Amino acid sequence: MAHYPRDSCHQGRKNNPLMKPLEGYPLDELKLIYKILHSQLPEQMALMDSQMLHDLQTYLQQQASKDGIDVSLHGEWAAWLNNLTA
Repeated sequence: MAHYPRDSCHQGRKNNPLMKPLEGYPLDELKLIYKILHSQLPEQMALMDSQMLHDLQTYLQQQASKDGIDVSLHGEWAAWLNNLTA
């Protein structure tokens, strides 16, 4: 795991007002990033422990639920991520 200096911009939103929260990004962009990261899980097992990936997944699942998607059903979740839902 990388370690950044105390005054680094990598400390997060609280210490860096220029850093946008997830809801500040287009949903399609977040879906794309999630799908790319998720596709790398078999080769990059360290992603399984990534808090950022977990936070992104949680955020996307909340958005999908607001759209009436049952995220516990893989087919519905995958269709929503790929913009295949009505």
